[in-house]
Amino acid sequence: MKPRFILFRPPWRTLFLLFAIGLLLVTSYTLWSPGAKVSDGRHDLGRNGVWMQHGWLGHDDWFERYQRDTQRFRNKAALEKLAVNFSSQRFTYLFPHLCPCQRSGQIDSVDHDQVERFLDHFPDQQVIPWIGGVLNEHCFLDNERWRKEFIHSTVALLDRHPRLAGVQINIEPLPSGNTDFLQLLTELRAAMQKDKILSVAAYPPPTILHPFPSVHWEESYFRSVAERVDLLVPMMYDTSIRLPKFYQHLMKNWTHQVLTWSGETQVLLGVPAYDDGGADYHDPRVENLEHSLHGIHAALASYPSLPQNYQGIAIYSEWEMESHEWATLKQAFFQTP
Repeated sequence: MKPRFILFRPPWRTLFLLFAIGLLLVTSYTLWSPGAKVSDGRHDLGRNGVWMQHGWLGHDDWFERYQRDTQRFRNKAALEKLAVNFSSQRFTYLFPHLCPCQRSGQIDSVDHDQVERFLDHFPDQQVIPWIGGVLNEHCFLDNERWRKEFIHSTVALLDRHPRLAGVQINIEPLPSGNTDFLQLLTELRAAMQKDKILSVAAYPPPTILHPFPSVHWEESYFRSVAERVDLLVPMMYDTSIRLPKFYQHLMKNWTHQVLTWSGETQVLLGVPAYDDGGADYHDPRVENLEHSLHGIHAALASYPSLPQNYQGIAIYSEWEMESHEWATLKQAFFQTP
């Protein structure tokens, strides 16, 4: 057909074509099943993790700075309730917030008596404070003096409280290829007590669905980080995705990738349980426990047996978990006695 005849094509033909394309896309999406439902607990090893609030360990100056009430965290009943909940919900790794560090590299202060009270209530869990901060605001990785102070204060915390299982580093954003971060991990591992866990809140692999390189790690860099630590916890959320099945598909792919790229390093898969509604980076109707677990189940079901480095999931975060989310975990993931 010559181009000039297109101008005289009846408009209903164009509308019909657009309708047919739209119907095909909707039908394809409806029939697509990228995730999987698993309710028998087969993927729960009882070694899951959870990110926790600053107040459980933080010094009183943190409460004063942010005008928070210490009573929520500093009473025996609150600790006992937390301990009962986490022991029954099959958590092993607890990551209490201890960020951001000072610009000097000194990690945030703790209430030493409270740390010991907290540890008294969790004798069977691995308590691993979550330390770090914002890159080039709190964390200056290319500064040798900063790294030395960060490492010195970290080791001092572990010396003061030997029942702490280790530390988890979380620095955001952290672009792939940052060699100063690798240097920090190497130096920290050498300085830390040999029986302590060095963990990293890691970034997931790149994806066309979220083209922001500052919060994704290429395979070679992911492997380099994995070689220097004991436990990786990739943060598999904040993707800006608006369609649930696309997020499930991404979680499936990411699960395969991070378990492969981590080598022998242990892995907890970080899953979202928070709101932040209205933020352009997160839609809680899409990024939630139900959809993330569907993607993870689909990936794990494809293995003849679970990978040796797979430990479980890590929930972000304890302070935003609501009753329906605990119910989702029980129904869609936890192995009940």
